[in-house]
Amino acid sequence: MSVLLGKKMGITSVFTPDGDYVPCTVIEAGPCPVVTVRTPERDGYEAVQIGYEKLKKNKVSKPIAGQFAKANLDPHRYLREFRLPNGNYNVGDEISVADFAAGERVNITGRSKGRGFQGVVKRHNFSGVGMATHGQHNRQRHPGSIGMSSDPSRVFKGMRMGGRMGGNNVKIRNLEIIKVIPESNLLLVKGSIPGAPNSIVEIVRK
Repeated sequence: MSVLLGKKMGITSVFTPDGDYVPCTVIEAGPCPVVTVRTPERDGYEAVQIGYEKLKKNKVSKPIAGQFAKANLDPHRYLREFRLPNGNYNVGDEISVADFAAGERVNITGRSKGRGFQGVVKRHNFSGVGMATHGQHNRQRHPGSIGMSSDPSRVFKGMRMGGRMGGNNVKIRNLEIIKVIPESNLLLVKGSIPGAPNSIVEIVRK
């Protein structure tokens, strides 16, 4: 099992040797040093904590600076912890895209774009009221009646209504790595992944 942190750079496309057109997402990933290793004896579980994107020492708090100093590493902007059963990492090890290969499958987690408060048409794919005749006035994109009669005289939980949309952690499973470019720390992954350009993503290979 391998883990990596990176940034979503954008989308592109490549052609396979067979001439197939493959849309891809470009991820600038690593190198990520191992900052902390959790053990069952000391912490009660197995995990590894990795850093990404070097940072000046005066840009981090003293507790975080002390954590990196204990590992004899430069401070990094991002820290993520991954549960890794039977992990073989040691503090100071460096993980990079060179540990991955084309054709492998990975799970990628990112934060989806925040859409703010949205109505039911955009949020839940409602079709709206439809006809604009028969007394309709500015109701085309409204949800319609949600009320009950005197029994049960309430709105059930889970009713699909307008509300905050996006800004959630989303995991896309089983994505194929199309190409690895170690000299530029780039991964090309087939298909799309959540998040805006330059947003942080977590890459896990089982």
